[in-house]
Amino acid sequence: MTGTVLENLSGRKLAVLISFLLLCQLVCFLIGGLVAPMPANAQNILGTVCKDTTKVKNDTTKWFYNRGKGKCESVDLAQSDLSETDIVFAFQMPTPRESETFDYSRWQQNLIGVLQMDIRYHSQMEIKPHSTLVIDARLAYRNKDDPDDGWKLYTQSVEKRVLDCDIEIKSEDYLYNCTAMPLFELGSLYHDYYLLNIRLPVDKPDMNTHIGHVQDMWVTVINQNGGFTKVWLSLKTIFFPGIVGILIWFWHRIHLLQRKPVLLEEMLLTLGIALCILDLPIEYLTLLFDLPFMLLLSDIRQGFFYASLFSFWVVFAGEHMLIQEVKTKNSLKKYWKHLSAVILGCVSLFIFDMCERGIQLRNPFYSIWVTELGTNLALSFIILAGISTGMYFMFLSFMIWQVFINISKKRQSLPAMCSVRRLHYEGIIYRFKFLMLATMICAAMTVIGFILGQVAEGQWKWNDNIELEYTSAFFTGVYGMWNIYIFALLVLYAPSHKRWPANETNADTQILSEEIEFNRLPIERSEISSLTSFINKATVD
Repeated sequence: MTGTVLENLSGRKLAVLISFLLLCQLVCFLIGGLVAPMPANAQNILGTVCKDTTKVKNDTTKWFYNRGKGKCESVDLAQSDLSETDIVFAFQMPTPRESETFDYSRWQQNLIGVLQMDIRYHSQMEIKPHSTLVIDARLAYRNKDDPDDGWKLYTQSVEKRVLDCDIEIKSEDYLYNCTAMPLFELGSLYHDYYLLNIRLPVDKPDMNTHIGHVQDMWVTVINQNGGFTKVWLSLKTIFFPGIVGILIWFWHRIHLLQRKPVLLEEMLLTLGIALCILDLPIEYLTLLFDLPFMLLLSDIRQGFFYASLFSFWVVFAGEHMLIQEVKTKNSLKKYWKHLSAVILGCVSLFIFDMCERGIQLRNPFYSIWVTELGTNLALSFIILAGISTGMYFMFLSFMIWQVFINISKKRQSLPAMCSVRRLHYEGIIYRFKFLMLATMICAAMTVIGFILGQVAEGQWKWNDNIELEYTSAFFTGVYGMWNIYIFALLVLYAPSHKRWPANETNADTQILSEEIEFNRLPIERSEISSLTSFINKATVD
């Protein structure tokens, strides 16, 4: 019969393999720390206050911007008696000074805008708590070859935002302290320059009546760093063919056997396919085409990988707990209780993504965070996913702890064996323990990265006071860890090409009795493969 590569691989070859994989892991961290820049850039842009001379308020061919004679008649609100209906706040991205030498690159992938208001205190125009701010936002674009006034409409929308401001000293020399508000999110950065015009309409009697005296507007634009994207896609380009190749090799080894794949092999195959989907560098298409759905697609791909990885860990630990009944055929249905936390977390994040980025495909100015109900709903989904992830990790740790207890019980029978056979089994047990330790480290890093990633994504949306700094080394290190870990599993749990004799003419009575004693321990059908195959080999050796 055949065993796995983990069982039959010599100690020297296994040491070389592990050393190579650890070296690859170190290289991934070093690439992120020494080569890649920060993952994202943030820039604060002060809006230029322009006098609105447009007679037709819905004219989308009239744009206000800093460059171009007569396009923006700049005014100072502190020294002007113009009302909000007569002004337009213009934001050119990048700024006019930077646009002479710098333009957005398609390598930067996406663009997020966050609005910040500077409102001066006035005794007769105090801001009421949680006032509703109505903005008429219009976004335009142009490219390098277009003239300075060749702005084209990208999207427009009239949106509501909750203006949450407070002030410690009520004096006209002080400004309100207002929280940041999500403004827009573009799933692709296809064009070179963008222009944002914001008006504060008062078409209705109660519209924008309790927002105080607006002095300035700031827009913080956040985009992925182009240098980081190049490093990230380079890693994907390297890992993708390697994982595809080892997956084909693994399936070929399974196909050569005269049996159907067991549950653990099926889950490992599914995990490999999920990693291939995640590694597929389809982001290269954004360099040629405008694909605003890329952020949503990336979330779906990563969600499928998380679901596959977390499910595999549950099955991986459960198949080695030795608690299944001998005559019970293992199937994924037996783990439905164990996988409920995974399903709950994935469904919560999928619904949140569809409510946020799904609608943003049609309206980039939409945000689920703009209303109290939407904010509570979004936070509920994220908190529920975070709690599910934490519970999952604790439950997985408990399962792995049970695995180690069962392995310790198995070792109690080893002293009764001959020295050669005992050393052989101890080597298998040590290999398995090392693999389980690597699983725990990978699980911990994945859960931490998952939770911190959700916090980092939402910090501009629910609380602008959160300050989190992430290094590229963490992102590239964890991503490399996924590929290296799954690569190792596909190699070590593939069926070995070594064959053992089927006759029992040379069976050793002493060794056979030792194996019978070893098998009298309370083990079940889901015995770990690294032990069962050697038990069978010993009976025919």
